[in-house]
Amino acid sequence: MNMRGRKFEVDRANGKVAGVCAGISNMTGWDVTIVRVAFVLLTLTIAFPWSLIAYGVAAIVGKPERGRSYALSRSPSREEQSERVRNLDLRMQAIETYVTSSNSKLAREIEELR
Repeated sequence: MNMRGRKFEVDRANGKVAGVCAGISNMTGWDVTIVRVAFVLLTLTIAFPWSLIAYGVAAIVGKPERGRSYALSRSPSREEQSERVRNLDLRMQAIETYVTSSNSKLAREIEELR
C-alpha cells in the first residue's frame, strides 16, 4: 500500500454521512466497507466520544475531492423543461402508434400457433 503523496480528501459523492470513511478508503486503498465497520467497532468498543469528535473534525477540515463540485445544480429553465416534455410526448406517440398498429407478421405467427 503506497500512501506517499496521497492526501486525505473527503469523498462526499461516495460517502454515507460526510464522506470521511470514503475519503480514508480512497487514501489507503482499502475497501470502504472495511473502513466503515472498523470505525463503528472502534467507536463502540474503545473510543466512543473521541472517535465521533475526530470524525467531525475530519469532515470539517478535509478538503473535497479534486475535480468534483458539490454545489447544487441549477434547475432547468422553462424552455428546457418544455423541450423535455415535448420529446417525451413524441416518444409516447411513437410507442402508441407501434402498439395500436396492425402487425401482420405478428398476427400470422399467432395464427400459426393456434
